[in-house]
Amino acid sequence: MKTAVLDKLVLALATLFGVGYLPLCPGSASCVAAVLVYLLIPSRIIFFIVTALCTITAFLVSGRAEKLFGRKDCQWIVIDDFSGMLIAFLYLPHTAAPIFIPAVFFLFRMLDMLKIPPANIIERYDGARGIVGDDVVAGLYSLVVIQAVRAILAIIS
Repeated sequence: MKTAVLDKLVLALATLFGVGYLPLCPGSASCVAAVLVYLLIPSRIIFFIVTALCTITAFLVSGRAEKLFGRKDCQWIVIDDFSGMLIAFLYLPHTAAPIFIPAVFFLFRMLDMLKIPPANIIERYDGARGIVGDDVVAGLYSLVVIQAVRAILAIIS
């Protein structure tokens, strides 16, 4: 009985409480959810903690969810996209948000789809490492690009 309850919790978390079951673009929908989380948490420290906890949770539940669904990197598992998008928003002040939110969103989604090395290699790993790892890389790449753009804009303005 405990296993059944734990499996339901794993699926709820992995699908971001059902967002992953949306018929169209569940990964993008989870990224929209991440934008909302970013907007709702103005404290950088709290946002960092939430991002870390979500990413750790993604690693903890994704592998089990994949086994429960019986599909490799099942599209219903969206906590990985959600966590990657949160990573992309790290260190972005809310004062810069109106300009950068669409840029972060589209940059992350593009980098997540392109699988720029080492994301393409990490994606091939079994279980949670492969499911979540490539999204973490895309989130980190997005974070670096956005922060570089911010730095360049600060210098030239």
